[in-house]
Amino acid sequence: MALSKTVIDSLDDAKAALRNALAYAARNERPMVCESIAKILFTVESIESSECIMDTLDNLKSKNGDGENPFGKFDF
Repeated sequence: MALSKTVIDSLDDAKAALRNALAYAARNERPMVCESIAKILFTVESIESSECIMDTLDNLKSKNGDGENPFGKFDF
């Protein structure tokens, strides 16, 4: 299930606010504060890509609903 437009818009707003906070923190705050903001920003940015990966895996699963491996057979 893809993310809704409202969620994507809210995530974009959050990313913009975090980038702004990181820019100000880089000038005035301790490095730990910058690191924390950067980690939060990374986590927010990874939500969209993770959702895309999960959608791709769901599509592969639904196309091969017979239990077959979509990547072929492996001889292990």
